[in-house]
Amino acid sequence: MRFSRSNDDNIFFTLFTKQATFMVSAAELLAKISAATPERRVELRDELHRLEQSCDEVTHEIAERLNQTFVTPLDRDDITYISSRLDDCMDYMDEAGDLIVLYKVGVLPPGVAEQLNVIQRCCDLTAQAMPHLKTLGGLRDYWVEINRLENDGDQAYRKTISALFESGHDALEVIKLKDVIEVLEKAIDSFEALANGVETIAIKES
Repeated sequence: MRFSRSNDDNIFFTLFTKQATFMVSAAELLAKISAATPERRVELRDELHRLEQSCDEVTHEIAERLNQTFVTPLDRDDITYISSRLDDCMDYMDEAGDLIVLYKVGVLPPGVAEQLNVIQRCCDLTAQAMPHLKTLGGLRDYWVEINRLENDGDQAYRKTISALFESGHDALEVIKLKDVIEVLEKAIDSFEALANGVETIAIKES
């Protein structure tokens, strides 16, 4: 039997949703960075940093509230897991934007756009799913679609890396671009890790 949840309990779900909403904005900024001029990229990267810091603040708030709450709506480890994986997703997006600026890369390979599209879709789905953690209902389509998108991301990653090695770029440029592509792949993987965790929690709590 599931106990009713108080407004204090619901704060965790509100904060998860807040984290995910920051991620939606971050994905949009990351796409803009990839297409921007070098000068504009710096400004956009700084905006992305501020979003990442805002997401960090929410992560810390969740940890503080968890320490102050005697009875939690989900297992403490599960709350920590969800918050940490959301933070991972944001961190990898922030890292990708930072590398594009710090490495002073030129035009990114076409496959990067495919990776960014997958990331944006993952962010949208995650933001839509987080409020449903209150009841743990209606989430199956979320984790199924995230897993499908992760497969698309894997294919984009492999194609992009293969094309990069055949591009004729000098070795240093290949290393720079490879780093960016790999961080984007880690971002996509982190969304799958979050979705798999949500599935495990939903099954356990059902």
